[in-house]
Amino acid sequence: MERRLNVIILHADQLRAQALGYAGDPNARTPRLDALARESANLSNAVSCCPLCSPARASLLTGQYPLSHRVIVNDVHLGTGAPSIARAFKDAGYDTGYIGKWHLDGTGGRSAFIPRERRQDFDYWSVLECTHDYFKSKYWGNDDELHEWKGYDAIAQSRAAQGYIKARTSDPNPFFLVVSWGPPHDPYKAVPWRYKRGFPPRRIELRPNVPADARSRARNDSSGYYAHVSALDDCCGMVLDAVKVAGIEDRTIVVFTADHGDMLGSHGFRGKQAPWDESIRIPLLVKDPRIPGCKGRTIEQPVNVPDIMPTLLSMCGVAIPGSVEGRDFSGVVRGDDDAQDEAALFASYSPICNWHETGREYRGIRTMRYTYVRSLQGPWLLYDNSTDPFQLDNLIGRTRFVDVQVELDARLDAALRRTGDDFRPRTEYLERFGYRVGPDGAVPYKN
Repeated sequence: MERRLNVIILHADQLRAQALGYAGDPNARTPRLDALARESANLSNAVSCCPLCSPARASLLTGQYPLSHRVIVNDVHLGTGAPSIARAFKDAGYDTGYIGKWHLDGTGGRSAFIPRERRQDFDYWSVLECTHDYFKSKYWGNDDELHEWKGYDAIAQSRAAQGYIKARTSDPNPFFLVVSWGPPHDPYKAVPWRYKRGFPPRRIELRPNVPADARSRARNDSSGYYAHVSALDDCCGMVLDAVKVAGIEDRTIVVFTADHGDMLGSHGFRGKQAPWDESIRIPLLVKDPRIPGCKGRTIEQPVNVPDIMPTLLSMCGVAIPGSVEGRDFSGVVRGDDDAQDEAALFASYSPICNWHETGREYRGIRTMRYTYVRSLQGPWLLYDNSTDPFQLDNLIGRTRFVDVQVELDARLDAALRRTGDDFRPRTEYLERFGYRVGPDGAVPYKN
């Protein structure tokens, strides 16, 4: 009998889609990821449904949008009411494992122990709720003891993934493994010198949408950011090498993605949550060794984080739970179905930190060509990404684009109805879900 497919998700934190060699970034040095892209379907318009860590991660694990799984801000608890992707694979006979950053428990602080019943059906466990102290990073192991990763944690976590893969080679069961790295999320300079030295700030090429008064800081931040990305490229290579050495390349699906992007000075903003492409677009490579036509193919159909779960389950012949709201795009990945101009929904429900100070709640859609965003005050942003890839010319209210704006507004309404989103002010959602926030809009937490 043919052995079932293994699945590995390689997951970065705050990695924007543009910051990779295969995406054309002149700063990036990512030979292993570029090679992976040549062997993968590159879903080039993948979108983060909520460009913030915990909401996006909850959507990856549940296949739901944030108002359904209720994680609309960081540091709150993801319940177990909806079957997770790990539960679906486990019910199909898979071993399940998770290594790295979690950020979904939200009960006892970012270093607190997470008991087995709150691990969303992951069995192998080398996890900490959240830390970005990359050289003093701790984790709870399968022995329920607190350990420390040696050196730069992403590299140590990748070694742990190598060990997990090696140990599974004699196991008759297939496995589902998530490797969740903390970089390139800031602190940008907390990266080994051998990577940092290759990215001096003066050599960083900034995107044209970084305003003059933000360029100095953007170059400084970006130099560390791209150093982290280079380190993750090596980490990706470590895991892929382990798959090859184990002799399981021909039966292992590999996915490379992230929770959201990073503005890095574009439009004058830093961090995430903003509605521009640098924040909402994420890398999404899917390598399926059974699909020759998948290799090196770019798919422009917009897809969303909640779509990853049903797509992977379908590719492996595993039943998709009824609670899943994302769409199964396995036919598009295989090449059986033509790409469609879907409207991928993205949102900021309750802004925190920098975006709390300068931004606003919004709902938006990304199509193959356009980005359209509405705030509580009404239409806000409209870009033709085919002619304006850096989103410098807001077309809202332009006479020539009235019909486009009306059509996109209707498509946004349809996406909101489909996901049960009533688009209310942040205070109503915080009260609805019982979340208390501080002056920065964030839920207070303990390290």
